[in-house]
Amino acid sequence: MMTHTSRLRQIGWLALLAVCVAGFLALTFKVNAVKSDVRIVERKIIAAELSKQMLETEFQTRANQHQLADWNRVEFGYSAPRADQYLEQERQLAALGTPRGIGAPQPIRVAMADSGPIEEEGLFEDWLGNDEAEPVRMVKSRAADPSRRIASSLAQRLGQPASVSVAAAEVAQ
Repeated sequence: MMTHTSRLRQIGWLALLAVCVAGFLALTFKVNAVKSDVRIVERKIIAAELSKQMLETEFQTRANQHQLADWNRVEFGYSAPRADQYLEQERQLAALGTPRGIGAPQPIRVAMADSGPIEEEGLFEDWLGNDEAEPVRMVKSRAADPSRRIASSLAQRLGQPASVSVAAAEVAQ
């Protein structure tokens, strides 16, 4: 009889232990589910706060736009452009121009002169030693070569290698 009650007691303890483990697992899953819900709600709160800040900024910006529009209208007499004020092509813009009046100054024209050969050949080589003067001579010889001059159009400048353009630009300065 003793073995039968002790065996029953062991099974009871084992069943109680299984119920406790099942309760612990259920409680752990429930806690994790609640934590997940809390994180989701916190993310929604943060998104709502960001949205609120964006709306406040938008409201302040629009309020400033109304204030600026009032100032432009009252103080400066400005108004927004109308559809009939836009031009469709360059010829319409050219038609708006007027010929120069009598006694008007001549338009300012800018020209760029082609820099000739370098006149001060050897000025810096005298100050430098032989080892330092060699790179200077190489740069000057590249710049003096007409095929290596800085190109005048964008397509020619983009077509030249970068090292030649940099060397020629350093000498031209």
